[in-house]
Amino acid sequence: MKLTYYGHSTFLIHTGGKSLVFDPFISPNPLAAAYKINDIKADYILLSHGHGDHVADAESIAKDNDATIVSNYEIVSWYESKGIKGHPMNHGGKWKFDFGTVKYVNAVHSSVLPDGTYGGNPGGFVVWNEEKCFYFAGDSALTWDMKLIPMICPQLDFAILPIGDNFTMGFADAVHAAQFIQCDKIIACHFDTFGYIKTDHQAAIDEFRNAGKELILLQPGQTIEL
Repeated sequence: MKLTYYGHSTFLIHTGGKSLVFDPFISPNPLAAAYKINDIKADYILLSHGHGDHVADAESIAKDNDATIVSNYEIVSWYESKGIKGHPMNHGGKWKFDFGTVKYVNAVHSSVLPDGTYGGNPGGFVVWNEEKCFYFAGDSALTWDMKLIPMICPQLDFAILPIGDNFTMGFADAVHAAQFIQCDKIIACHFDTFGYIKTDHQAAIDEFRNAGKELILLQPGQTIEL
């Protein structure tokens, strides 16, 4: 499984023979200015919620690639009205796609689409196949519901958690989230993009290390094998 980070909460993950883009926010992000969205090849785009810093490039990438958007019913319906393919989900549901199984899980946040349309309830995704099982938390706050994930999903190999605080969990809460989901390898997201979420990298790494967890903070454009 190969993972590329494009800054903020945007990831491109190659798994199960397909390319999955999560929460694409590239063209408006100065930290990702070197990357062109028309260079990104995607089969699916998974959207955790409707905020502009998570969906800004979804329409362009979807139309360039004839990709399918996976999200809640409200967000998928909004994109279908623009002629984009979608697969709607809602909390607690799962679906077996051609790349693996996706379960749509709870997130504590807010959601509205860029034009003010109601964005439904925010969510996160647990994805698994024969390669790996991972959790993408979106912008969720720390929530007791995270304890359900190891009860109803396969053992996580890694998780992507926000650490930037103010709008999401800070890294101290993210350590508790890692404990709730019983996962030792965490990839950080939603940090450093703008002033409110500037993060002390070493303090975050140390907080996780002290809890027996590994925190990985990637640079925009960095690719790792998992």
